Parts: sequence; structure tokens; C-alpha cells
Amino acid sequence: MELLELNSVSRRFGSRWALRDVTLRLGPGRIGLLGPNGAGKSTLLKIIMGLLEPTSGTGHVLGQPLHEDGTWRRQRIGYMPEADALVPGLGGAEYVALAGELAGLPRRQALRRAHEVLSYLELEEARYRRLEEYSTGMKQRIKLAQALVHDPPLLLLDEPTSGLDPAGREAMLQLLRVLGQEHHKSLIVSTHLLGDVEQVCDQVVILNEGRLLFQGNLSESSGRRHDRYVLHVEGETTAFLDDLRLEGVRLLDDNGRGRWRVAVPPGWTTRAFFLLADHHQVVVRGLRRDDEDLEELFRRLVSAQGRAGETAVDQGAAPGDGVQAGGDEAS
Repeated sequence: MELLELNSVSRRFGSRWALRDVTLRLGPGRIGLLGPNGAGKSTLLKIIMGLLEPTSGTGHVLGQPLHEDGTWRRQRIGYMPEADALVPGLGGAEYVALAGELAGLPRRQALRRAHEVLSYLELEEARYRRLEEYSTGMKQRIKLAQALVHDPPLLLLDEPTSGLDPAGREAMLQLLRVLGQEHHKSLIVSTHLLGDVEQVCDQVVILNEGRLLFQGNLSESSGRRHDRYVLHVEGETTAFLDDLRLEGVRLLDDNGRGRWRVAVPPGWTTRAFFLLADHHQVVVRGLRRDDEDLEELFRRLVSAQGRAGETAVDQGAAPGDGVQAGGDEAS
């Protein structure tokens, strides 16, 4: 069964498009929903969860029609919003149990599950403390707990590391990795942080200005480049670099410690690096191809989208044509 299938899904808020003609098919796994603030990520999660209706388009979530009402979403999907969405005055266990009841669990089972999940997330000592007394890290964990309490197969996580310090962020990412790899949960992790996606996910979806720019496995997102290399050299490199330039090699980046990123001309062979280095008594300590990583892919796609939008404006495209500048209430 496909996790998610969307066909030309759009969502408009007044005159602004938060999503524009998103067609997407995702299988089970750990999916990173990547994009800057205002890309439409939160709007997409809310449509999947049934909190918003699409302006147009159709789809299925876990085999069920996107427009179909019912309790099945609350039973089969766990949703961790970006906003705190906490109930003042409630203790941790009471709050998580309430979420379990809203997902369809009987009261006694919801309470038992709440205590189990809070222990799993290392919040057992704070289970009776009022939510407004929680730290930022504890609030993020309690939001994850209420999404997990009914043991759903799919988790929608909106900026799960928001506001966390480095140690808290790493702990949250480790939790998400374990949930996906050991407990076989499917995750859709919405974030603007590329590092979170690289650490947790095996698939990536890139949104910007409400449009889908890329979908694929994370291992396939890095483009293979045969004209870029990372070179680590030792010795007196001035004459060596001059000769490389004469051969048409361009220095793209120099970190000052003998590590260079270079672009080579057509027909270049890696053997030429070693021949020139030997001629100048320079030692090549390392050489690898410099393939495009996720950050470079993201920047390239966003830049290309921006150029397409500028072209559409220059050509006098009517509103609604070309790239739309969209936004939603919380990215």
C-alpha cells in the first residue's frame, strides 16, 4: 500500500497559493519534507491529517480517500504540530491519555499507554508535572508522546527539533531514527534543516513556494558529477596549482589546509593529477569525486525556480501562470 498519493493538490488562502498542483506518491519509510519557511510544508501536513481541505485535487492517505471523513485518520496517524498546542493545567500523563482517548482508545488503555510512552521518551519523572512547567525539550517530547500514544503506523512531525539546543536536537533525531528503523514507523518529517533530513530520512520531498521541486530516495538525491573533485595535497603547491590552471582546471574552493575543490575540463583523467603532482614534488593525500549533495541540490532547484519565475514576469505571464509565490500560516 502506498503511504500517500496526491494528484494535483492545491490549497489557496485568499489570493495566495500555499500549495500549487502537488502530485506526489510516497511509499512507507522515513520521508523528509524539506523547504524554507513559507514553502507549504505545514499546509501539506494539515491536508494529510484532514485539518484542511484542499482547494482542488484528489488523493489517498494509507489507502483511504483524502476527502473521506471519519475517525480513521485519528486512529492511524499521529500528528506532532509545530506549535505547542498544550492544555494548561494538565499533567503530562493526563494530557497524553487525553490524546489517546481522542484517537479512539478506551480510558483505561489510554492511561496505560500514556505511562508506557512517557517512560519510553524518558519523561516518567515529569508525568504528573503541569505542562506549563515543562522546558522546551520536554514540550517537544510530550508532543511526540501524544502523537505516539495510540501506536499509529504513520507519524506527521512538523519541525520536531524546533527550539532545541544541540544536545536536545541530537536526542530527538535519535528517537526518530529508532522509531523508523526499529519500530517500523513511517515518518513524514517537515523541516527547513537539511541536517535533520540527512540524519533521519531515507526519502526526501522538496517544496518551495507551494510547488514540488523534487521527490526521491535520499541516496539518489546527490547528482553524480564527473567534472568536480576534492583534492588533498601536501607540499609546495604554488607551481602545481599554476600548472593545473594552465591545463584548464578551475579552483572552486580552498580551505587553506591543502584541501581543494576543483572543476576539470572535458577529457580530464584523474591520472593527470598525480603526474603533475609528481612533477612538482607534491604529494596527493586524497582524491574523490565531488558529487552534488542535498544542500547543493536544494539551492540549485530553488535558484532555478526563481529564475523561471523572473522569466514568467518578464514575459508578462498572467497571475496564476508559472511559479506562484505562496505561503501558509506556519510554513
